[in-house]
Amino acid sequence: MADRVELIEYGDAPWYDLGPIHPLRPSRVLLTYRLIEEYGILEADHVTRTPAQDATDEDILRVHDEPYIEAVKLAGRGKRGPWWQFGFGPGDNPIFPNMHEASAHVAGASITAAEGLLSGRADHVFNPSGGLHHAMPDRASGFCVYDDPAIAIAWLQSHGVGRVAYLDVDAHHGDGPQAIFYDNPDVLTISLHQSGDTLFPGTGFVDEIGGPGAEGSSVNVPVPPFTPDRLWLQAFRQVVPPLLEAWKPEVLVTQLGCDTHYTDPLTHLMLTTGAFFETATMIHELAHATAGGKWLATGGGGYQWARVVPRAWTIYFADMAETTLPDEVPLTFLLEAESEAGEPVPDRLSEPEIRDSPVSPADIDRIVGEVRRVIFPYHGLT
Repeated sequence: MADRVELIEYGDAPWYDLGPIHPLRPSRVLLTYRLIEEYGILEADHVTRTPAQDATDEDILRVHDEPYIEAVKLAGRGKRGPWWQFGFGPGDNPIFPNMHEASAHVAGASITAAEGLLSGRADHVFNPSGGLHHAMPDRASGFCVYDDPAIAIAWLQSHGVGRVAYLDVDAHHGDGPQAIFYDNPDVLTISLHQSGDTLFPGTGFVDEIGGPGAEGSSVNVPVPPFTPDRLWLQAFRQVVPPLLEAWKPEVLVTQLGCDTHYTDPLTHLMLTTGAFFETATMIHELAHATAGGKWLATGGGGYQWARVVPRAWTIYFADMAETTLPDEVPLTFLLEAESEAGEPVPDRLSEPEIRDSPVSPADIDRIVGEVRRVIFPYHGLT
């Protein structure tokens, strides 16, 4: 019997929209829904769609400070205040109308996904609007207002879940969940990202291992710029499966940022969709091998909003649903995406791997070796 799979749909709430020139475009989520529909994945009997619900203030307070939540509400209503103290201003985190309502809906979508797992309604759930992993308890950061993955994890633990593993494959370090759960020995955070030496937020080094009593629960694999598919996948295989198998979480939460793609305008890695296919398969297998199949996935970064994001997240969702997709992208989707983007969109899911890279296997061996030396002993691994 196939796993029960659920897609969380954003619905009619105010959109999380930072403005027409901001790189985080709502269209990337809408086009993802469209491509999933055009491929017919939602027509399978074991696949359902569920509308997102709003997170309550109580839900958000499990992670964020009350003064910050009040600031988000007031700023989004156009009130004046010292909003820069909370991370808002021109650039990464502009104030936008209905900011609290839109952000609470994204967080609520991830809670809806968590509730789907705990209720038994689904085995795997995907919230493509989520993955806002830079928000901190008291401030916005990196395009993120409320940290929906952390809110979902806190919700799960408040409803009786013990161990949770959070796996982040965004190009940027998953600094929000790491900081929020740094002292929590029941949450394992693993982030595989471009090194903070060369990319925002400048954190995520191997020696960030977790707070007192939670040592080894924070894991970082900072790879160099221009890391290609084969070497990124090498790092993943040598670090992630052993840790998850040792940890044995009750739920696996993932942030599936696809700004690791070689064409992304904000990052410097060299992954192709081939890496997304392999990563989806590995995470799916790990969810079953280590977490009883309970897999909550969120979106994340990705700033080639028409050319890459919909294909990447459709690849992940199709693997969740155990659906084999034709390589040719449906023409109806291409016409819609190209019309909106004003540029050609790739007509295939697959892409050739990039072979020319300044990063060597020895570079990755060194990083992986350091992670295994520093982290693995805390998990009884050698």
